[in-house]
Amino acid sequence: MSTLKPLTIDIVSDVVCPWCYIGKRRIENALQLVPDVPVDVHWRPFFLNPWVPRDGMSREEYLTTKFGSVDAYKDIAQRVVAAASEEGLSYRPDMVKRQPNTIDCHRLIHWADAKGKAAEMKQRLMELYFRDGGDLTDTEVLVQAAADVGLDANDVRSRFATDEDVALISALAQDASNKGIQGVPTYVFAQKYAVSGAQAPELLARAIRQVSAEVNAQAAE
Repeated sequence: MSTLKPLTIDIVSDVVCPWCYIGKRRIENALQLVPDVPVDVHWRPFFLNPWVPRDGMSREEYLTTKFGSVDAYKDIAQRVVAAASEEGLSYRPDMVKRQPNTIDCHRLIHWADAKGKAAEMKQRLMELYFRDGGDLTDTEVLVQAAADVGLDANDVRSRFATDEDVALISALAQDASNKGIQGVPTYVFAQKYAVSGAQAPELLARAIRQVSAEVNAQAAE
């Protein structure tokens, strides 16, 4: 059993951010490169598109608003599709028909975290969105996603009918912005060092090892 102090890793990301989808796989691969370093991973909310209405909007309207036109996004999308594929992930932009506001997704990840299933919940929501074109504005889609990772569907459904944790998630996302995080994914190591972007696993692994060594050296002083 390791006597090292676990390294806290806060991963700030959004479920509709394709580079966050890729970045999640890369940080997981990075952790496999440093199996001897104990870590404590936390998934933190971020609103990539805070201007999207709470009930979502059509994908066409979203792409036109953000990129100028649907066609303007196609070249960008192909690069992301290729990067996802290299990580063994499927991103099918044409499947996405509706752009969600993600506060309910982040509430669900937060609730899953209490069961130790935040990473699984995040992965399920991302797969639904990027791979399957799932409508994350539909409460029943979210409830089914929760059930898929072992949460109680009826419990989740009843909680969605309230404003439980809306203020908390909003405050956490605002806190990330207040700390200067503008692009995601951002990995924050030991609440001190931030690495932005879906960096290569080798780079992330090197950062994990270096910061862990520093944290443990300080603890030993």
